[in-house]
Amino acid sequence: MLRKMLSGLALFCALGLSGFSSAQQPPALTLEMAEQAMAAAEAESRANNWNLTIVIADAEGVPVMVHRMDGASARTFDIAMRKVHVVTETGLSSGEYGRRLQAGEIAEVENGVTFAGGVPIMQNGERIGAITSSGARGIEDEQVSLAGAAAIGS
Repeated sequence: MLRKMLSGLALFCALGLSGFSSAQQPPALTLEMAEQAMAAAEAESRANNWNLTIVIADAEGVPVMVHRMDGASARTFDIAMRKVHVVTETGLSSGEYGRRLQAGEIAEVENGVTFAGGVPIMQNGERIGAITSSGARGIEDEQVSLAGAAAIGS
């Protein structure tokens, strides 16, 4: 009798736990996706002769890939990472964050930047990361970031 109860309990647990593994996992930014985005962003940057630092980060803001192109100043890394922080904290592009902050519509992100160049990476309607660029004018940085995000479906 005890053996039957334990067998039934084991079967119940196995069936119940199998639901966890088949549950839909949120999309994640992969290294392969980051490589595709980086290639597109670098191509856009090179086509315009802009020497930038480009950062691709996951949804938590952890860098997956960083490239500091020849000629990009050392401070561009810090600025690009601050753009990552803004995008991951707000879900907005860094330029949109700046506009909304100036209008008093949202709270300030500590150590955030308010100029363009950081954009969310979206897949299937969910934010899976951020791509940011720094080293040119904000609108030019954003052009590069948008090209990278578009390469993986944003």
